[in-house]
Amino acid sequence: MTEIEQGAWTIRSARADELHLLADIEMDAFWALHEAGAVACEPTSLPLEILQQSLSEQLLFVAVDGMDQPFGFMAGLLKDCSVYIAEIDVIRHWQKKGVGRRLIEAAIAAARAQGAAGVTLTTDREVVFNAPFYASIGFRILDDEERPVVLTQILENEIAHGADPARRVAMALCF
Repeated sequence: MTEIEQGAWTIRSARADELHLLADIEMDAFWALHEAGAVACEPTSLPLEILQQSLSEQLLFVAVDGMDQPFGFMAGLLKDCSVYIAEIDVIRHWQKKGVGRRLIEAAIAAARAQGAAGVTLTTDREVVFNAPFYASIGFRILDDEERPVVLTQILENEIAHGADPARRVAMALCF
């Protein structure tokens, strides 16, 4: 994927030399989720191995400012014939400006280009910038019986690490 221009910022494929910057973005974005009641645990960041896998699968995108400095990212992984969004974060200063939507659109375009069956994710059902946001793009919440095993395992892992089972959902956008 090349670049998607959006005013003073751009979405582009991430570079290996930027991986060390993504944890700070994730930590900053965590506090928006915390303030919205979606998480009560201590902040954590994706392991470097996951970011490297996402990069190697050409599913790691960054939002960069006019000086090419990342302030948001989306890490996807190929799972079960779909692109699973493992993480999407935008620092609080840049939130509510369309950045998350453009990052999701980059993931959707990459999934289509790679011949995936769709895009999946797990998220909080209540926070407006989680499940309702994804629904506005076309994702839908999966019922237990239609949810792939891999998403059930991810949800179970999230719950084992302190996520509220009543609030966690799996969503999919199928092509």
